[in-house]
Amino acid sequence: MPNPTAAMLVIGDEILSGRTRDSNMYHLAGRLTEKGIDLKEVRVVSDDRAAIVAAVKALSAAHDHVFTSGGIGPTHDDITADCIAEAFGVGIDVREDARRILASHYPEGEAALTPARLRMARIPDGAVLIDNPVSKAPGFAIGNVHVMAGVPSVFEAMVESVLPLLTGGAPLISESVRIDRGESTVATELGDIAARFPQVSIGSYPFQRDGRYGTNIVLRSADRAALDAATNDVRALVD
Repeated sequence: MPNPTAAMLVIGDEILSGRTRDSNMYHLAGRLTEKGIDLKEVRVVSDDRAAIVAAVKALSAAHDHVFTSGGIGPTHDDITADCIAEAFGVGIDVREDARRILASHYPEGEAALTPARLRMARIPDGAVLIDNPVSKAPGFAIGNVHVMAGVPSVFEAMVESVLPLLTGGAPLISESVRIDRGESTVATELGDIAARFPQVSIGSYPFQRDGRYGTNIVLRSADRAALDAATNDVRALVD
């Protein structure tokens, strides 16, 4: 039985402009691999309502899980929550449980909840809150979409809150073989190995070091026996 599939939607003009480097995709990919959920697609969209809504609808229909990062903060351009509500055709407003969680983060309690901060307690109708042990402002899940903050420390904490609730498949395991030749010299043999082991994903990554060409071959599979057999065939190419 194939593993569940996932997609990630990264939201924010700051990513597309190059002002901020996204590390959340790297973290999520690694954690999903360990869980046995295959990350199949990543999209990056600007802070544009129509683009976010369209992407959420498309990814939600195509994959078992969707993870979003960015756009659930207190400022005017944090529009992700509203876009998720629109994508699912539900209402959105400040929710009492999210409000209480947010108030607990500030020494002044409720008195600290300015209109800007209350934006972080606006939750689409029917959504389930995602715990945020770092800064309290919750994420949320609705349907198969998990909506999380863009700040890496908060995103990573929210991922850890969500993963235990998901059913994964067989975790992928990997092997790597370095060949001190250019990839064109082993392309035919790699193609033959890939054909013999369709359950193994084989990637070829060339490099150049000190004027010499080489290739790192990375093999991944949930089938340990097939992975070992394919890896042995690749290692034979070294000789």
